[in-house]
Amino acid sequence: MSIKPRLSRGLRDLLPEAMMARQRLIEAVRGVYETYGFSPLDTPAIEYLDVLSGSAGQEAQQSIFRVSSPEKEPLGLRFDLTVPLSRVVSQHAGIQLPFRRYQVSQVWRADKPDPGRYRQFTQFDLDAVGAPCGRADIEILAAICDSLTAVGAEPYLVRFSSREILNLLLKRAEIAEELATDVFRVLDKLDKIGLKRVRLELTSGYVDRSGDPIRGVGLTGEQVAVIEQFLSIRGDTRSDVLKQLGDLFADTEGVAEQLEVIGSISSSLDGLGYHSDRIALDVSIARGLAYYTGPVFEAVLLNAPEFGSVFGGGRYDNLVTRFGGPPLPATGASMGVDRLLAALETIGKVDSVKTPAQVLVTVMDENLSQECMSIAFELRRAGIRTEVHVGTGRLGKQLKRADKLGIPYTVLLGSNEAERGVVTVKQMAVAREKGEAVRGKDQWKAARFGQRTVRRSEIAETLRRMLRGTP
Repeated sequence: MSIKPRLSRGLRDLLPEAMMARQRLIEAVRGVYETYGFSPLDTPAIEYLDVLSGSAGQEAQQSIFRVSSPEKEPLGLRFDLTVPLSRVVSQHAGIQLPFRRYQVSQVWRADKPDPGRYRQFTQFDLDAVGAPCGRADIEILAAICDSLTAVGAEPYLVRFSSREILNLLLKRAEIAEELATDVFRVLDKLDKIGLKRVRLELTSGYVDRSGDPIRGVGLTGEQVAVIEQFLSIRGDTRSDVLKQLGDLFADTEGVAEQLEVIGSISSSLDGLGYHSDRIALDVSIARGLAYYTGPVFEAVLLNAPEFGSVFGGGRYDNLVTRFGGPPLPATGASMGVDRLLAALETIGKVDSVKTPAQVLVTVMDENLSQECMSIAFELRRAGIRTEVHVGTGRLGKQLKRADKLGIPYTVLLGSNEAERGVVTVKQMAVAREKGEAVRGKDQWKAARFGQRTVRRSEIAETLRRMLRGTP
């Protein structure tokens, strides 16, 4: 019986071209993380449901994919990498603190699929567990900047604020503490849905474009007015924003301590060369997950703002205690690999590469097949990424395939070359460029554009020089 090939909603295949772009981005960011001394970690995709539940708020709770084991255990697919990290730190008593780790893995969220929004996607996290507020947060912010620079994402803007500042806002607006998670979740949507819909969701709710009802938080108009006054704070520098926050909360208990924390982070960033043009203090940053407790961060690409935040994170000092561990301060950030790649593609910052191969060894004569294989393995052992033709088809078809895949060099070995102990190396870009001006197959063959004959014994060294751009 024939089965129709298909995927469930919100899932997708990643073909070689997309995978290679993804791998290049991941390796660039991995290099930054390791420069900072972060170590790799991996955790299972499946966790016990009670491990995942209740840690990140109602919206995250509803997005958990539930599964069961053969033993009928209640399990779920991880929706982020932070909750598993907290479980690891609690479970493995021998971990040295501060524990500085990075992890790149798939996560799953049972959200409503939209264009560019998938139910399975890749996150690339870096975290410091056991590190109090201060230097660790500064390093996370700096690493976000350095990672975005490494992948060519400039111009970008990292924005940060603090959940503690938002708690002061709740106090000033006389909003009940139990509504904090819902209020922060709605504020986190500001860039996505705009102030008008945020206002509606904070009060009575509304019906979205798909016809689904969006439940309101139930705040009063006076409370929302205080929030809007807070959100209107803007400044060209972090110092400007700090001053306005001081003015707004002048009579609010605890404000001096929290502004001192943010001011100290800002001053250190300036000293390290990360000024307000790269890291801005933006009070509208809330982050939707419930476990954040202190400074929170987001990053956007200024030439592709429609993609929203490509990096996000913050301080989560209480998460480890859920698993019976001691109170441990922690901070970190997560890069959305899929979203960042999509944004980079939109602004033309992703090179199209269809294969890792640098050389294709063609097979012109089946009688020389073994020698062609020998050449391919010699090149591979010399560190040159090499494909040898294993399919069918004449030479012309093989060259067309190399051209379509973007393989820069091909090696040709015919009976005449074999007798003379030489091979022909063809530079595909030169052959394509100059060959376009030639009419007629015979003239094209005679011109031998981009071709050079080299001694068989010198093939590896010759290609190494050519790949380096050395004659």
